[in-house]
Amino acid sequence: MRAIMIAGDFQLEAPLKARRIVVAMSGGVDSSVVAALAAATGAETIGVTLQLYDHGEAVGRAGSCCAGRDIRDARAVCDRLGIAHYVFDHASRFKTDVIDDFADEYLAGRTPIPCVKCNMGPKFTDLFALARDLGADCLATGHYVRRVMGPQGAELHRAHDPARDQSYFLFATTAAQLDFLRFPLGGMPKPQVRELAAELGLGVAAKPDSQDICFVPDGDYASLVKKLRPEAEAGGDIVDEAGKLLGRHRGLIHFTVGQRRGLEIGGAPEPYYVLRLDPETRQVVVGPKRALAVRAARIEGINWLGGDHAGPLTAKVRSLAKPVPARLEGDRVAFEAPEYGVAPGQAAVLYAGDRVLGGGWIAETERAELLPA
Repeated sequence: MRAIMIAGDFQLEAPLKARRIVVAMSGGVDSSVVAALAAATGAETIGVTLQLYDHGEAVGRAGSCCAGRDIRDARAVCDRLGIAHYVFDHASRFKTDVIDDFADEYLAGRTPIPCVKCNMGPKFTDLFALARDLGADCLATGHYVRRVMGPQGAELHRAHDPARDQSYFLFATTAAQLDFLRFPLGGMPKPQVRELAAELGLGVAAKPDSQDICFVPDGDYASLVKKLRPEAEAGGDIVDEAGKLLGRHRGLIHFTVGQRRGLEIGGAPEPYYVLRLDPETRQVVVGPKRALAVRAARIEGINWLGGDHAGPLTAKVRSLAKPVPARLEGDRVAFEAPEYGVAPGQAAVLYAGDRVLGGGWIAETERAELLPA
């Protein structure tokens, strides 16, 4: 079959029949195809799923991952492929490291990225330990990134398909983890992955991709945060940069830096945007779009994969943003041109071409000089 001939490159030494591949399976089409490609190499293949949460409607919700329905889908795929499948309950760790952190970050006026925290914790750290315990030669995932062997070892690169690239969410992958990880889908467009799934008769071939944040059943982040942290309902003032009162809000959790909609402030000569959130005073500070311009950001928790790279690079400060020219000066990312919507709590991910050099968490920003209105 054509699908068998397109077995992904798992970058393992021959003979592959002597190798063992553990595949992280979420129950979606991507990780299912990775499992099929791994099995097609002749290596012993084991599917592993982490049960990360089980709260009410999320378990039965289509478009989530690592809940009840998805675990059943992963098991069905493994049965179809004739490979072993194990489920490990890591819900307690996931709640502490990801869900509670998500709520606390919003409460502190920052904009969290739970997918990165999940990769840093349960998905990679815990799965690594499980894969090692199972005697695996590598851990394969369905992420759309590429592992490229360079002169100094394994490098992390963006996927060939820019619409599917997930490198922003994997900036915290360490060099040691990258040695053990494999990403067979990084060179494929998504339609080809679905074609492979259909050709192999996998029941998840037409399954929709995960949407929103997996542990938020209906996409209503504010309701989840209020449930976990009731104090998040405290309202406050909406003010301009001079401190002038413009309105009231129902809680900082409803706002992020750069947001325009939902302010419900009328009569201004130009639209207002959220400039910053002050958790101590519970103020939402707003201003014109030009006031969002940032010339630099200080980052913390830096993970560096770039070896001896020095000099200009590009930086990406939001998952859907394009990388822009920048410089890394210690813990400071300086942008060649003013950048907008740079929010504390998000990540600044650094690139040299397609290669991921690393990144860190945005702690604070330096405002660019305001241009005249």
